[in-house]
Amino acid sequence: MSEVNGIDVPSVTAWLENNVSGAQGPFTFTFIAGGHSNLTFAVTGANGARYVLRRPPLGHVLASAHDMGREHRIISGLQQSAVPVAPALGYCDDPAVNGVPFYVMGFVDGHVIRDAATATAVLTPEGRRRASESIVDTMASIHAVDLGEAGLHDLGRHEDYIARQLRRWYSNWNSQKTRELPAVDQVHDELLKRIPAQGPATIVHGDYRLDNCMVDDNGDIVAVLDWEICTLGDPLADLGLLMVYWTGPDDEGSAWTGSSTTAPGFLNRQDLADRYAQVTGRDLSQLDFYVAFAYWKLACILEGVYSRYLGGALGDRDPEELLPFKMQVDGAALKALEALGRLA
Repeated sequence: MSEVNGIDVPSVTAWLENNVSGAQGPFTFTFIAGGHSNLTFAVTGANGARYVLRRPPLGHVLASAHDMGREHRIISGLQQSAVPVAPALGYCDDPAVNGVPFYVMGFVDGHVIRDAATATAVLTPEGRRRASESIVDTMASIHAVDLGEAGLHDLGRHEDYIARQLRRWYSNWNSQKTRELPAVDQVHDELLKRIPAQGPATIVHGDYRLDNCMVDDNGDIVAVLDWEICTLGDPLADLGLLMVYWTGPDDEGSAWTGSSTTAPGFLNRQDLADRYAQVTGRDLSQLDFYVAFAYWKLACILEGVYSRYLGGALGDRDPEELLPFKMQVDGAALKALEALGRLA
């Protein structure tokens, strides 16, 4: 058996054959994605059956940040819901098997749209429109999940989601910032004073965007991926973040540099917000608050990345090479201020 970094092939093979119905070795393990986030491997059995295995990143320190059991619990709880997720097939918490916990899902065939070139290659203009509609409808389904039926009522605290997020990310900002950026402090203080009343808590994906979903050839979402920071809280935080990640053909540019939704056929941000309001009936009069919060949170996250890279996480790099990260942080903070300025 060939060695695979992050997979104890003999041990994991035995576990798969004993714990996943129909799994038959030998298996091939192909790395799909990962880094600082959880690592994902495509697994193919001798009988052609395909699976996906998720494990924490190599050398991870904080178990709470890469909780495989929690992620497996979420997708297991959603199996009978209207939210498309991969089939949950098994979870291993025995470190003797692979050194760290991992879980296994059924393989879902589809496309991950990470850039405009992929979007135009795999989707027609009609398919891009359908993907725009489907990403909203699927998010609405996430926010409509019955927490009791899904067994997720105790996944997290129900109240004060935004206040808790502001505390967490402002603490991160202050511990990792590379320089003073008054806009971050100003936006934090304003957001703290203007938190809208939160309705009943729902599932909040926490990183909901097109490239964290898989679509079929028609543009329908067939699986929502990357549930690692999912919790319970205010559903409009997901919508605010989608407004940051999404740049339609006629939209003003975002501080987020992704361009996958700029191709003709995709809807614009306001179209997505209007559809969400129509499908859910939720009041979006305070949407700019959630957009400001999303931009502010993005600035805090990117500053942490910039700080780690300056500290050598990428090896010895010329600081000039890393300036795009600094510029993204500055841009996200300014966009947060702009969104706050639109609030009455």
